[in-house]
Order: sequence, then structure tokens, then C-alpha cells
Amino acid sequence: MNRRHVVFLDRDGTINREVDVLHDVKQLRLLPGAAGAVAALNRLGYLTVIATNQAVIARGWRTEEEVNDIHRELVRRVAKHGGHFDAIHLCPHHPNANLKRYRKNCQCRKPGIGMIRTAAKLLGIRLDRKSYFVGDHTRDILAGKRAGLTTILVETGYAGKDKHHDVQPDFVARNLAAAVKIIKKHGT
Repeated sequence: MNRRHVVFLDRDGTINREVDVLHDVKQLRLLPGAAGAVAALNRLGYLTVIATNQAVIARGWRTEEEVNDIHRELVRRVAKHGGHFDAIHLCPHHPNANLKRYRKNCQCRKPGIGMIRTAAKLLGIRLDRKSYFVGDHTRDILAGKRAGLTTILVETGYAGKDKHHDVQPDFVARNLAAAVKIIKKHGT
């Protein structure tokens, strides 16, 4: 394992606007300052990884390839601002999926930490408090805590008001750009 650290990012409500169920690239709207924030993380030397639950696949509303089309457009838009993602991991499963092949309780679905562990293994990184998880749901914060990461709740998207998990973040930030300032101040 090397000494590089990572910032895991939830997608909907953290990088792009929350639209309840993003299922079409036409719905994709980056949050103000989000692309620049990703570029800033890149300049600080952090790996950036999206970890996103995508029940839209389990519901049968979109295929994995169609969700990947949305990700390609997201990557393109962030690149226009000088940023990039080192990896994008998604969980297509849901315990109540319409499509049987995706119907299961799995460790990749947040607040499980399967996506985080997979990214750490593939990127050869160590999971510790010098890495971060930034998201707008309590499941993001719980996943980050379970993985031993420092957590930042952003007040965009659901802003932690989903109340699905009783968990407190290490930090709260107005948006992703403000989260980057916290990371810069407290980071490696």
C-alpha cells in the first residue's frame, strides 16, 4: 500500500443536483462549484472516487450501460474544469429490486463498505482517517465511519435529513467546495 489518500464522493446531491432518481443524462446538473472542487482535490494530491448506490438499475429503469453514459457525461463536465475521477464505483443492487438478478442485500450498497474496499484494493491505498468520505446522506457518513475514514456531510442534496441512520459526521460543510477547504485544513 502506498501513502496516497483518497476522497470518496457520493454522486447525487454531492456533485450533481439531487433529482430523486437520476435516470437520464438530460437531468444531470452539476452543483455550483462542484467540478472546481474535484479539480482542487486533484491538485491537493488526493485520489477521487465516486461511490454511488444506483437502485435505478435494480428497478429496471436503466441498464448499467445507460448509467455509465451518465457517468461519462459527468466525467466530461468535470474535466472541462480541470478535474478528474480516479474511479467510479456503483452498486446496482437493492433488496427489493424489480429485477431478480439485482435483488440482494450486499456489502457494496452503502452504508456497506464494499465499494470502498474494492476501490482501496484496486488503487492500492490504505483506508484511514487521512482519507475522507463526503456525502449528503446518513448512509454516506455511516459507510465512511465503518471504513475508518473522516466524514464530511454536505448541506446540499438531502443534507443528512434522510434520518435513515443515527450517525454524526466529523465535519459539516455547506457544499463540496467548502468540504475541500476542510480537507485542505485538516488533511495530510
